[in-house]
Amino acid sequence: MARNVATLEFHNRLLTFQLFTDALVAFAGLAIGYFVRFDTPIRQIGKQVSEGPGLVNYLPLMLFGALLLVFSFAFLGLYNWRNFLRLRRTLPIIFKGTIFWFFVFVFFSLFLKFDPAISRIYAACCLLTCLGVMTLWRVGLYRVISKIDWKIRLNQRVAILGWNDEASKLADQVHKDETHPYEIAGVIMSTVQSETNTRCLFPVLGDMHDLEHILRENEIDILINTDLDLQRSELINVVHTCERSYVDLKLNPSIFQVFVSNLYLETVSGVPVIGLETPRINKIWHQMGKRIVDICGGLFGLIIFAPAIAAFAYLIKKQDSAGPVFFKQTRIGKNGMPFTIYKLGSMKVNAEAETGAVWAIKDDPRRLPIGRFMREWNIDELPQFWNVLKGDMSLVGPRPERPELIEKFEREIDHYNPRHTVKPGMTGWAQVNGLRGDTSLTERIRYDLYYIENWSLYFDFQIMVMTFFTRDNAY
Repeated sequence: MARNVATLEFHNRLLTFQLFTDALVAFAGLAIGYFVRFDTPIRQIGKQVSEGPGLVNYLPLMLFGALLLVFSFAFLGLYNWRNFLRLRRTLPIIFKGTIFWFFVFVFFSLFLKFDPAISRIYAACCLLTCLGVMTLWRVGLYRVISKIDWKIRLNQRVAILGWNDEASKLADQVHKDETHPYEIAGVIMSTVQSETNTRCLFPVLGDMHDLEHILRENEIDILINTDLDLQRSELINVVHTCERSYVDLKLNPSIFQVFVSNLYLETVSGVPVIGLETPRINKIWHQMGKRIVDICGGLFGLIIFAPAIAAFAYLIKKQDSAGPVFFKQTRIGKNGMPFTIYKLGSMKVNAEAETGAVWAIKDDPRRLPIGRFMREWNIDELPQFWNVLKGDMSLVGPRPERPELIEKFEREIDHYNPRHTVKPGMTGWAQVNGLRGDTSLTERIRYDLYYIENWSLYFDFQIMVMTFFTRDNAY
């Protein structure tokens, strides 16, 4: 096998440890939920209780709930050793699993005769407490594991078959990403590349003629083929060799430059072909869920920030009496449809009379005195909650651009237009990573496409929270 027996045993022991500790943490969350429900003022909500049913009487329900929660996580694929170092994959599973657990737990409370009965308010309290303690526990565990020598034993060793521009980009991305669970062991040259002595930045482990020995000797977990010029017989041999060596074979689909995670196998008149599936964010049920969040967030934002909008409107009028308080501009939304975006006016009147359509820059002389503060703290964006309510925008998505800029970008930047397959957002993944204003457009597009490809409601909430703590390049 690619991995030695000691390493596999280590993975199994760590999985057992996670199952046991997750059950303990889940039980702790249920116990905390009990005290929140029955020993705080919340006990006055719903059916008022002067005293709880007794912790001892609730212990069987807590044990059942803890096991049920762990089962929910297992059902969603949490307990896989490949997830140990993937916090971005682990936390969404915990979020989804806890929500799923809540509905199952409430179902049992309604249709099964427990003694004592499960309080639905208790279940709601446990939803929050279990989600909180489980998230803290997993974040803490990740930080511990990633800083000790366990990380080396948990990394998946990767070999790249063939060396070209695609392989170089892949290796460079793995090298930059500190959160990845991969270690590039080296490169295996294809037949043609062996003859041409292609230069490589990683250790050359050998060539295809000795593939099986290389995979076993270097304990390779994943082989990524980036050479699509292999002959059919050579590729079949690679597949069979990986099967014998228990190595996962991956193909780098360089033909599909966008949304590669949505590739799926289908048939045309019985012939298997690979196509692009509709991104998850554009599926009807997910669109409905995202729209519900947008409506609630839009209403909440307008109500909460109405005093701030009024206060800054007064300051804008005081500093620039000739200019409008609210700034309107045409932007491009989903499917290339134009809409009117609303902002608080942070720039002087006719700010682009001489410059034309340009991005704001550091120490931009066109800003009002209050404008710098407003733009740094995203206060000028607050009226866009109205755009969210109207349905022109979403709370989270790629930032919308102006038509005159898009005409230029779509000719110069590869894969620019796919960002218009979703609604633009008040904030986005690129923005919270500092890619705003006069920054690399290519990098910004890459982050936008990553968001579309990896969207989830949890990801949206993560970006919303990050928006309050990141103000890089906010000019």
